[in-house]
Amino acid sequence: MRALKKLIYNSSFRANFFQGLIVILILSVGYYLYSNTVENLRQMELPFGFDFLGSTAGFNIGWSIIPYDPTMSYGRVYLVGIVNTLLLSVLIIIFSTVLGFVVGIMRLSKNFMVSQLARWYVEFVRNVPLLIQIVFWFIVVFSTLPSPRQSYRLFDTLVLNNRGFYFPAPIFEANFLWSFLAIISALVGAFALLKWSQRYRKYSGKHRAALLPSLFALVLFVALIFVFTGKPLHWAVPTLQGFNFHDGFNFPISFLAAFVSMTIYRSATIGEAVRAGIQSIDKGQREAASAIGFPPFKTLRLIIGPQAARAILPPMINAWLTIVKESSLAVAVGFPELVSVFMQTSLNQTGRAIEIVLMVMGFYMCISLLISFLLNLYNTHIQMQEG
Repeated sequence: MRALKKLIYNSSFRANFFQGLIVILILSVGYYLYSNTVENLRQMELPFGFDFLGSTAGFNIGWSIIPYDPTMSYGRVYLVGIVNTLLLSVLIIIFSTVLGFVVGIMRLSKNFMVSQLARWYVEFVRNVPLLIQIVFWFIVVFSTLPSPRQSYRLFDTLVLNNRGFYFPAPIFEANFLWSFLAIISALVGAFALLKWSQRYRKYSGKHRAALLPSLFALVLFVALIFVFTGKPLHWAVPTLQGFNFHDGFNFPISFLAAFVSMTIYRSATIGEAVRAGIQSIDKGQREAASAIGFPPFKTLRLIIGPQAARAILPPMINAWLTIVKESSLAVAVGFPELVSVFMQTSLNQTGRAIEIVLMVMGFYMCISLLISFLLNLYNTHIQMQEG
């Protein structure tokens, strides 16, 4: 009895006991749901399994950056959807972050016109539902562009019309591997030189320029390797053949509508996070920097920015996670992302609703957890530097 009482009042034992109990409850609920689902499917004579992934899909996909044709399997369709979704999400994350920083800094401008312009941009963009903005860009903007024969052209290489945006595509020869290795080596060398410069300045107090020598060495070294290996890179320029452009690479207007609308929409959110992060820094630091002659841009880059990053990063993590999940809204304008090609066409053909929904949910969960993990690592890193 005394031993049992001792265990009950042991905080470590209680914590482990309740954690184990929760794990058992979760596994029990999961097993119940799985067995119940399998039994219901068996009673309805519906098969359960992932063997359909090896079957021929038999339908075409409007746009893909990896090879695909209707003779390929549903597994390939799943991969095409993932690649298209990731490409759209990554581009939105990059451009919305850059635009968000510009908007956030403009919101704090001392120029009344600039700050008000940025303010009304944020208020207008974030108060209109994203789905409506996607449809607006698709129907009102990109669908009304000229036909291929009357396309907007820039230098006869960049083409925009109501079919999409066309631009040259690189064609790599086998020897380009050496140029690629040269680029990697030059980047590693430049990074090492930059780190050496930072350590030298930390211990000696003297500044040694590393950026320009690194860039010069990188460009010169890669250029020499590129020339000596026979210039193994060519460009396929889009040309008008019949009723449309061929060769080169293109983004369809469904992609453009989703990309532009989501970039603008999320830039407003990120811009507000940037504004709040900068305003969280004590005004006295900005005044002190001004008093010792720091120009505004240098003050922002070296003093305010590094401190504000700690406040900006958490909401930015949420914005990036939301971007990945919001990319599924591109299905509204027919862009062949994962939900469009796998949860609609593939599901209708195979009838494997549970398996397909689980696979799509698993993809979004894994990508979100990966982004969250990487950014939280960086957030922990900069928080530790504060001490």
